[in-house]
Amino acid sequence: MALPAALRELDSTQRHTVLASFLGWTLDAFDYFLLTFVILAVAQEFHVPKQEVTYGLFLTLAARPVGALIFGRLADRYGRRPVLMFDIILFSVLEVACAFAPSLGILLGLRFLFGIAMGGEWGIGASLAMESIPAKSRGFVSGLLQSGYPVGFFLAALANWLLVDLIGWRGLFVVGALPALLVLYIRRKVPESPVWEARRSEARQGIFESMRGHWKLFIYLMLLMAAFNMFSHGSQDMYPTFVQETLKIPAGSGTAFMLTALLNLGALFGGLTFGSLSEKIGRRRAIIIAALLAIPVIPLWTYGGSLLLLGLGAFLIQVMVQGAWGVVPTHLNELSPDAVRGTLPGFAYQMGNLLAAITATAQTWIADRHGGSFAFAMSTWIGAVAVVLALLTWLGPEARGVGFGKDCDAA
Repeated sequence: MALPAALRELDSTQRHTVLASFLGWTLDAFDYFLLTFVILAVAQEFHVPKQEVTYGLFLTLAARPVGALIFGRLADRYGRRPVLMFDIILFSVLEVACAFAPSLGILLGLRFLFGIAMGGEWGIGASLAMESIPAKSRGFVSGLLQSGYPVGFFLAALANWLLVDLIGWRGLFVVGALPALLVLYIRRKVPESPVWEARRSEARQGIFESMRGHWKLFIYLMLLMAAFNMFSHGSQDMYPTFVQETLKIPAGSGTAFMLTALLNLGALFGGLTFGSLSEKIGRRRAIIIAALLAIPVIPLWTYGGSLLLLGLGAFLIQVMVQGAWGVVPTHLNELSPDAVRGTLPGFAYQMGNLLAAITATAQTWIADRHGGSFAFAMSTWIGAVAVVLALLTWLGPEARGVGFGKDCDAA
């Protein structure tokens, strides 16, 4: 099968870089989403309400800005490649440690530390890829990179379906060590970012000096990413619980896996489609269209009435949610100055995550006050967030095709 045109234009080294960045985000998401499939099992083992287990999701998201700042600054100072490798090893080790947690408190603490490591991966991987490819390939590659997130969700669903009855929720976290193997591939096949290499001899500025004149941009990106994260986490994190409690479908069943698979196939299709579309119609316009098209799909997604319609709704909602997200890697990197591209996109992203970290807990609270209806909670949440996201995007700037590095040519 022929490669898409955007990938055919890349040389072998650039393709390895894109693949490594894609796999990094895929495996990071895989480790994150494992917890969403075992919320009820963890609650039963530790004899606590499920809402207390959802704090693990909150703590992971809340810790990610810390990791984005720490690892982003390290990547701006010491290079994207070595810091990315260390970060992948760290989140893999912490994922395995969760398997041996003797109490919910320790598990929550480990998820917080995991969040720090997870927070570093996206910004570094995205900047490494975007700084290594031609400008005209950014839209498709952006969609491809962001599609790593739903692919990770899919792999977590597959692992849960195939393995949870055999090895339990603790065994699933042991499987979470697999991402560490990616480091071997990066070490062998992926070079340092050429933009960073060109700047490595320059005097390094502190974060406040580098950000001079860009704080308004940071605040805007943080608010934008809060809306983005409420959009994605609001459609994904409690979906397995919705399937189990509202639809009464067992977590390890083939039906539950099918619904999750359809959801993630939609996400993959949406990310690639709208990422590529953004090269033609612009970043902001692609995001706004995807966000607003999610609204008419909501009734099908949560109130479909049959497995066929619910599956179609799961597919279509993620076409729109991850379609909007498919533009994010290139949009944030294009808006960021060279000196802080390792830090600013990831830190803004993860600070937005911090603002959105209450999403799963808030949806559980809303559902509990409406007869346990996660359909109502998720529907109202996504509808409101879609409007906010479209408005924030419309009000913001765009820098499609801007040059990276000293010569400011479109690669």
